[in-house]
Amino acid sequence: MSSHFRPPNLALTTIGLSLATFMRVLDTTIANVSLPTIAGNLGVSVSQSTWVVTSFAVCMAISLPLTGFLTRRFGEVKLFVWCTLLFVLSSFLCGLAQNMGMLLLFRAIQGAVAGPMYPVTQSLLIAVYPPTKRGMALALLSMVTVVAPIAGPILGGWITDDYSWRWIFFINVPVGVFAATVAVNQLRDKLERIERPRMDYVGLVALVVGVGALQVVLDKGNDDDWFHSHLIVVLSVLSAIALVVFLIWELTDKDPIVDLRLFRHRNFSAGTLVLVLSYSAFFAIGLLMPLWLQRNLHYTAIWAGFATAPIGVLPVLLTYFVGKYAPHVDLRVLAAAAFVVMGVTCFMRADFNMQIDFMHVAMVQLWQGLGVALFFMPTLTILLSDLQPHEIAAGSGLSTFLRTLGGSFAASITTFAWDRRAVLHHARLAEQINPYNPLLQPTLARQAPAQRVRSLALLDRSIGQQGFQIAFNEIFHVLGWIFIGLIAVLWLARPPFHARNRAAAAAEAD
Repeated sequence: MSSHFRPPNLALTTIGLSLATFMRVLDTTIANVSLPTIAGNLGVSVSQSTWVVTSFAVCMAISLPLTGFLTRRFGEVKLFVWCTLLFVLSSFLCGLAQNMGMLLLFRAIQGAVAGPMYPVTQSLLIAVYPPTKRGMALALLSMVTVVAPIAGPILGGWITDDYSWRWIFFINVPVGVFAATVAVNQLRDKLERIERPRMDYVGLVALVVGVGALQVVLDKGNDDDWFHSHLIVVLSVLSAIALVVFLIWELTDKDPIVDLRLFRHRNFSAGTLVLVLSYSAFFAIGLLMPLWLQRNLHYTAIWAGFATAPIGVLPVLLTYFVGKYAPHVDLRVLAAAAFVVMGVTCFMRADFNMQIDFMHVAMVQLWQGLGVALFFMPTLTILLSDLQPHEIAAGSGLSTFLRTLGGSFAASITTFAWDRRAVLHHARLAEQINPYNPLLQPTLARQAPAQRVRSLALLDRSIGQQGFQIAFNEIFHVLGWIFIGLIAVLWLARPPFHARNRAAAAAEAD
């Protein structure tokens, strides 16, 4: 008997699974640049339109940790197919929405079914590839994970400007139908372990309330001035209570809906910690760069996308080589090299100024791509390496959930820190800028009162930009040291990092 399940056409299976993941990851960013257009078309404010992003993120965050329970109940193939088809249907309905209420409802459904798609894809790819080539599968998935968020804003801007915002949702239909059809045809004979786990209602309610409230706090905190908002305070308290109940219940329940006992595995714990921290720092870079290019250098959204896009070039070019040769080296060394590259590129950005040209920004992004190419696959392999075969989907779902939550924390902390540090630096720089400064008096004396007011206003605006620039440099200096510090955390994991691959093969052979 073959040591593992092999679909009739491995290449076609890989394309189908990867396209579904690309579609799912793309939809986390594609709508962002279209929000002003959507708001105008549906007759709501831009601030109200941000719920298009928030509703998707909240529902995806809730459903992600449920992946393990759902795969036990329905099987990986059936879960993947149904999630993909429901994603297609909800995308189509998003495109047809006639008001904001309808769009938010269908967007929430889209987020809920999107949650399990990535971890199940990861588990299926590991299952269909032989143990010696599973690194290739994870490298390919990592490449898709990096490229899709980059393509999202560029593709979304182009579709919105040249066609209609509705097509950012309609384009999912053919892609999703193709992916689901491929999965049904190629994976129908895959044997799966189906269980009838008891529904843990207490854990489910605590998870929905705790994670849902927390995600809203992280998404809306900056807009509502954090704890000066009664809504943010109430949601924070509610989230804290629900999450404490969730942790205590899940760790003591006999059949928990989210298996937190997976953290008993050393490599899963260490790998997940590294993944969450490194992805959070990586996410902060991806958020801050376009904002800085638009706010300080006055790039349009599309040109900011072009300037940051080179980060995806090297992951695409190196996927094959990383997948083929990475298993032959200590994966901790490979990930450490990635963090050195990521740290160095952060330190390079810490020296950026407002006179920097497009090519310089793009080249730093290009070199960061080398770090990205070497970082995802080793980290994913490490954290999955000591899980049992039947735990992979649950482990992937849990680590992806924590990674997503880390990204949300990073987004909130980074934008908050950038704004607050910019205000602080503006205040310090502007201390001496007033009509009574003897260095300024000769210049101001030669100007008419109206011109004097305009001069001071222009000066204040320039100082404001300098404040944001200094804060930008400070944040990247901190991010650089975070990546360097993560090298030490990597060594909490212990080889071998491929032992479970052989165990999985043996289990499937039985």
